[in-house]
Parts: sequence; structure tokens; C-alpha cells
Amino acid sequence: MSEAVVLVHGLWMGGWVMQALRLRLSRRGYAAYTISYPSTANSLDEHAQRLAARIGELQAPLIHLVGHSLGGLVVLRCLRDHGERRIGRVVLMGTPVRACMAGRHMESMAAGKHLLGASREIWRSLPEVFRPRCEIGVIAGSRPWGLGRVLMRLPGTNDGVVRLEETEVAGMRERVVLPLSHSGMLASAHAAREVAAFLERGAFERAGRGVAREP
Repeated sequence: MSEAVVLVHGLWMGGWVMQALRLRLSRRGYAAYTISYPSTANSLDEHAQRLAARIGELQAPLIHLVGHSLGGLVVLRCLRDHGERRIGRVVLMGTPVRACMAGRHMESMAAGKHLLGASREIWRSLPEVFRPRCEIGVIAGSRPWGLGRVLMRLPGTNDGVVRLEETEVAGMRERVVLPLSHSGMLASAHAAREVAAFLERGAFERAGRGVAREP
């Protein structure tokens, strides 16, 4: 397979957190890569520039993108500002595109300035209204285990950090809700199968997996 995949991590993390997913995609024949960026030190535009530079280094004719949490926002900003040439499909995992109730709550706390750093401006500027031309699949979680639950009681279906309605992306082709937490989806074999299915066919698996499909 001549296709590549770049995996983009979320807040407070590094490329290491995407290694389990990278290995699973590698076994499916993809040239899979991770990227690290200083999530609390720079702006969303700077993160997007770093991703664009990494994409530019790759020789593959078709490159897919997978972003977790804040990483999904980095992916969308990269597509908006640097174009979609050679980009195939995109999967966003637990990405708060519409809003981030937990992020805004943390930003209002005394320790929020220190913990969030430059990313405070990102949570203030949501939603991201850009509508990419490429096919986008969204994975959301329904197991409320995470920092959001510690900080506050998130209403409705959520993954412990991000609410289901916050994951809606303009023009998304499909969305599935998995019984996983925000961080748990990164280590999940089930989530990895769904990522691979969407990258390969532009559709998530639908039978025998306990997957709820969004209209």
C-alpha cells in the first residue's frame, strides 16, 4: 500500500500516545507516522504549520490524517490554511469541534492559566467553522471517565472530557459512538478497526460491533 497516515495527538500529550494506533494501522499496510507538537506552548496556527511541514516531508501520493482531541483541531486548521492536496480521508477522535465545556471550565479556574498555557486561546475561539472537501469520519465516546468528570458534571452523552454534540463537524460523512472514554479510545482495538475501516472505505463498520451510527 502506497498510502500514508499521520496521527496527531491531543493536549498535554506527545506522539508516543498514538503508538498503539500507529502499530495497528501499520499492520493494515499503511505507512503510519506520528507527530509531536508543544500543545500548551504555541497557537493553533503554529501547530497546523508544523503538521503541514510534516506532510510535506512525506513522499506518499495519498496521505490520511487522524487527530485525537486537540489534534483534530490541528488537522482542521492545517487543511484550512495549507490546503488539501494529497489528503485522502480524515478521522477525528473525541475532537471538540463545536465547543469544549470542560476546556472552558478549566480555563476559568485559578490553575487553568498554568495548565492550559497558550491553548487557552484555542478553547476560547471555538467553534471551527471550516468545511473541508475531503471525507471526514468522527469517532465519539460514551464512557464518561476522564478529567471533565473530575472538574464538573458534564451533561448528556460524553467521553469524560468531550460531549457528543461538541464533536459535530460541518460536512462530516459519518459519526460513530463507541463505549469508550476520551483517552481509552487511543488504546482500543475496536476504535482502531473503525479508524482503519473509514480510511479504507469512507465508512465505519456497522455490523456486530456494538456501534451506534449517527445519521
